[in-house]
Amino acid sequence: MSQLSLMVTVTNKVNAERFQKLYNEFGATVSFLSYGRGTASSRILNTFGLERAEKAVLHTVINDALFPQLRRELEKRFIIDVPGTGIVFLIPLSSVGGKRQLELLLGEQEFIVGEESTVKQTEQELIVVISNQGYSEMIMNAARSAKAGGGTVIHAKGTGKKGSEKFFGFVLAEEKEMHYIVVPSDNRDAVMRAIMDQSGIRSKAQAICFSLPVTAVAGMRLTMPKPEDE
Repeated sequence: MSQLSLMVTVTNKVNAERFQKLYNEFGATVSFLSYGRGTASSRILNTFGLERAEKAVLHTVINDALFPQLRRELEKRFIIDVPGTGIVFLIPLSSVGGKRQLELLLGEQEFIVGEESTVKQTEQELIVVISNQGYSEMIMNAARSAKAGGGTVIHAKGTGKKGSEKFFGFVLAEEKEMHYIVVPSDNRDAVMRAIMDQSGIRSKAQAICFSLPVTAVAGMRLTMPKPEDE
């Protein structure tokens, strides 16, 4: 998959809708929203006159070609470089679990598939699975059937431009779950295929998935060779 990234936006809860409206203007009409909290120290908060607030995290698949112009608008409209406004960063995509899933994730963005140009030859990949709420066991059973290990589940909600709420039976606005599963790169396709076959868009889970390259990892000793110096 070339020239596509997962754009992660971290901002305060109040601004999340404003960010999404901007993304809608660029055709990035599909995002998945989850919540967290900031960890800045009291001293830093006091220095900038900020309050500890709940954070909103938007996950949006974006065509990289759009980002330079989008970044200019973020700086112009949101003054993104001012502390407390938020941060936006990109992670290159490695693969998406099917043409329909790609169309769903891109929303109204234009994209022509070309030669792969993302990070290559990584030993591990992070598979991100987005599904209806309450089907984690089904998804993890599917992943384990292809020899995946465990995963982490994050509560999320689909959000986006009015009119993009439903796609091939996938209801965007419903409560969702995001599953993070790290797997060896040479097993990525088998795990994604198992998830799509057993809990994909035609099932009650309606799972879609994509993967991101992982350049370093700790805690997977059973699936990774030991360094020679150990």
